[in-house]
Amino acid sequence: MKAIQAAVVGCGAIHTLHVEAIQSNPACQLRAIVETDPVKGQALAERYGCRYYADYCEMLLDNEIDVVHICTPHAAHKEMITKALIAGKHVFTEKPVALNPAEVKDIKNTLAITTSQLGVCYQNRLNPSSQKIKALLEENHYGKILSIKAVLTWSRSLDYYAQSPWRGSWASEGGSLLINQAIHTLDLMQWFAGGVDAIKGVVESSFLSHATQAEDTAMANMELANGARGIFYATNCHTTDSPLLLEIHCENGLLQLHHNNLWCISGEGKELLASDESPNAAQKCYWGSSHQLAINNFYHSLSETNARNYVDIHQAEISLRMVEAIYQSSITRNWIEISE
Repeated sequence: MKAIQAAVVGCGAIHTLHVEAIQSNPACQLRAIVETDPVKGQALAERYGCRYYADYCEMLLDNEIDVVHICTPHAAHKEMITKALIAGKHVFTEKPVALNPAEVKDIKNTLAITTSQLGVCYQNRLNPSSQKIKALLEENHYGKILSIKAVLTWSRSLDYYAQSPWRGSWASEGGSLLINQAIHTLDLMQWFAGGVDAIKGVVESSFLSHATQAEDTAMANMELANGARGIFYATNCHTTDSPLLLEIHCENGLLQLHHNNLWCISGEGKELLASDESPNAAQKCYWGSSHQLAINNFYHSLSETNARNYVDIHQAEISLRMVEAIYQSSITRNWIEISE
């Protein structure tokens, strides 16, 4: 059976995880990379043993390419996705799928006239702790969910933004903390609860106000779809990247994800339920370790009829709408309903 031919667009830090996943999958082959820096691009193509393109549109003319991986800054996502779909390619993109829900609508319209598939990388859903939480909640193991709390305190320096000027820009990133670092946490909260109905939140720029146009800190309360409350706080102003603290308070126990270990706390007892694998030294700890699994699931879905074991455009849109709702609520000071 012919190997699925893949191209990776954008050779920043995250692209290595996509390349490693493709090269380790016997059903796939890395055919090309696209990078605007010719020196960097040619060197990487030689290292990976694949073709090099400086022009994304030229790569799309290669009829041998089946799947396009998009690892570029946010502002390029919508145009690249729609052009790849029209060219008959399947697409697997880093989050967010687009800058805003209006762009998502354009992507949906393109998908409707093609037979291609589009997957979005929300790899943290596949972490062992996330999978365990989801299974326990679906089994109603601890009774009704009363609330979900998430606290994300990370560190981003002034140099982080200076080195990549697209970061923190409304035009090129679509915001800052929420749409980049915290969107995975928002996605997990709504995924565990079966969706979200409304949000009231506020954003602020403080220690990083000279580096970013948008927020470095945000907080929000949520009316989750299952009737539970959502409590959310995130910042890039900490001096270190602390692991996500997530708590799900149920009628008969508390699920707590702390320092990458999932615990059940009930009465005086505390039981370890799952532990997330430590990422290898070649990747950043906050990326998690499930990129390869997310990419493998997408490729498997391409070859299996009716297999959609990946985050599609409809699922990816929810967290993007949550981000937009927090921005809107911060201006109006009102609850914002989450609806299409």
